[in-house]
Amino acid sequence: MKKTVTICLFIASALLTAAQPSRDTTLKEQKENIIKETTIIQVENLGAGINTDNPEMRPTISADGNLLFFIRQNDPANIQYATIPNSQDIWYSMRDSMGKWSPAKHLSAKVNASHYNAVFWISPDLNTILLKGSFIDGQYYGMGVSMIHKRRDNSWTNAEMLRIRSFEKFGLTPQFGASMGHDGKTLLFYMTDKKGSFENDIYVSFSEGNNIWTAPKSLGKKINLPDYNEMSPFIAADGKTLYFSSDRPGGIGENDIWMSKRLDDSWTKWSDPVNLGRPINTEGSEAFFTLDAGGEYAYLTSSDGAFGASDIVRVKLLEKEKPNPVVLVSGNVYNAKTKQPLEASLIYETLPDGTQVGNGVSSPADGSFKIVLPYDKNYSIRASADKFFAISENLNLDSLIKAGYKEIHKDLYLVPIEIGQVFRLNNVFFDFDKYSLRPESSVELDRVVAFLNEYPHIEIEMSAHTDSKGSDEYNMTLSDNRAKSVREYIIEKGIAATRIISQGYGETKPVASNSNPDGTDNPDGRQLNRRVEFKILKN
Repeated sequence: MKKTVTICLFIASALLTAAQPSRDTTLKEQKENIIKETTIIQVENLGAGINTDNPEMRPTISADGNLLFFIRQNDPANIQYATIPNSQDIWYSMRDSMGKWSPAKHLSAKVNASHYNAVFWISPDLNTILLKGSFIDGQYYGMGVSMIHKRRDNSWTNAEMLRIRSFEKFGLTPQFGASMGHDGKTLLFYMTDKKGSFENDIYVSFSEGNNIWTAPKSLGKKINLPDYNEMSPFIAADGKTLYFSSDRPGGIGENDIWMSKRLDDSWTKWSDPVNLGRPINTEGSEAFFTLDAGGEYAYLTSSDGAFGASDIVRVKLLEKEKPNPVVLVSGNVYNAKTKQPLEASLIYETLPDGTQVGNGVSSPADGSFKIVLPYDKNYSIRASADKFFAISENLNLDSLIKAGYKEIHKDLYLVPIEIGQVFRLNNVFFDFDKYSLRPESSVELDRVVAFLNEYPHIEIEMSAHTDSKGSDEYNMTLSDNRAKSVREYIIEKGIAATRIISQGYGETKPVASNSNPDGTDNPDGRQLNRRVEFKILKN
């Protein structure tokens, strides 16, 4: 399989330079390796609905694997086809439930506003796109990256550049490109710090909020070798596995795809990069490797057997080439009172430390969202919108690391701030048969403290409830002690004792059945009944 990189994003002459020597193996060994590996790895052309006589390249796949963006060059439908040689516009295709890709469609002039356009990333919720180029209120400004967001009517906002500290110090050659982690907080670049040089390195930048990003930071010496070209980084959904293209020694062709694992949170310590081998890498040049959240298939550009100069293909990865498994969480955000969908921000934090590890937004049209969560963590997930308090949800994934890729549906609710409204606190935890708060409860209770500080006239009742196991008297005492523990925590944080009362209700106010119709135990119902809530008494 021979790939085409010279047209992946920009003008052909701007791309890769010197070829690297092949591996130190005999011709016979190379042929044996090709035969052995290609019997396992299948290269699949995505078909005539996507690929044409024109060059297609630079695929970007959504987290759920059902939306594909790519570049098509020299198509008569391209916005600047008649005026700019080799114009490159963004096209897209959607995959149906049978796995068939729809005929590709051309995006609007608002998105295809430059000479050479590209989608670098789409958020898991499909509501935010990272574009090539710096834009100010939709007008093209120059090299850089910009964001657009989906509106309620499914149109897109004007593109706005990301404001990256010290960005102007770098030499932004035509090779410049970027990608983003699914957390929406981590931005990867490939660019040079030597103006006029084509020896790119890979850098990372982090969101500071309000569209401000930290100064780019090198990924370190294991990734960025001196005098070699590292480019097209892609961080997998696990947030740890990096795939990138390099012409470093030990490759098969000009540029190969390499894989490395992040070892800590510094983003400078990595495992030794491993070449992905054949048939992904060839004597030609490979770049712009991308995966969906499942991590099973890689999407690439190939000229082997193409309809035109290059096509979009996908390759099933070997286990050793895959990232760590993740969970794709989807759902909708609703107004808990009216049950109507809401547009909201999505926040997910790890427990018990309360570190925010990602964000997103729900659709303005129907409140739908998707987020990607790596395993080995305990998460609190919630929506956020003005004049609402969020009912957070808990997803404890720290014991499910071997479960493999999963998709989970979980709706989120926002409760309007009104007298009489009840707010369930799903991330308040006690040990079995105990009423002392567990450490991971502090993140949830600190939200209640912040809420009471924001609304200083509100008074609340804090209540605790049990399921039906145990005697009525025992459950009433346990729930009353738990409600008191929560009240004491909030008072210790500075909230006046006169603003909060506590009450235990035992098993007297179930929200679900404790048993099934046949009399057997209903563990899901019992879990819903074991809860802590607060109600607004005065506003």
